[in-house]
Amino acid sequence: MARYQRKDHFHQRAKREGFRSRAAYKLEEIQRAQGLLRPAGRVVELGCWPGGWLQVAAAAVGPAGRVVGVDRVALDPPLSNANVISLIGDLEDPALPARVLAALGGPADALLSDAAPKLTGVRATDRAREEQLLLAIESWISPLLRPGGALLVKLLEAPEAVAVARRLGARFERTANLRPASTRKGSRELYLLARGLRA
Repeated sequence: MARYQRKDHFHQRAKREGFRSRAAYKLEEIQRAQGLLRPAGRVVELGCWPGGWLQVAAAAVGPAGRVVGVDRVALDPPLSNANVISLIGDLEDPALPARVLAALGGPADALLSDAAPKLTGVRATDRAREEQLLLAIESWISPLLRPGGALLVKLLEAPEAVAVARRLGARFERTANLRPASTRKGSRELYLLARGLRA
């Protein structure tokens, strides 16, 4: 079994380069390979704390773009990027998508989520929490994402997640499963990239 190392190479590199988390390198890698985020684009990140993905997205869309992040807890300290807005709220709050849409200034070109449920070690509980999180993310697609837009969401390898991912993928023109090189050794996470939201 791979040994878990919280302060690995990517953790140390993130500290040196000013990123809020090592996870920033996952989005950077996907962005380089896939060209997911475009200049002047509108991007939403669900579960944005501590802010590493927001930093990468802000750089990708540039000063003419807009990035809105949502999490239950505030970013501390707040990001100084002028094109980033962070909101506090629960992803299952039905009133929250309208707030995000207003902050974004129009429908999103890309919907991102690197969020993961709090794991208990009890398989049935953890799988149920993963499914609940993915269902909450799915509920954001219709009110926020423009036709033709893209979704990038973290999945944990479980039957429930696979079932939700299959349903999500059917709403898009094309999908791919990605595992960035910066993913921790031994991790069972991967990313679903879905592009071309069907009208």
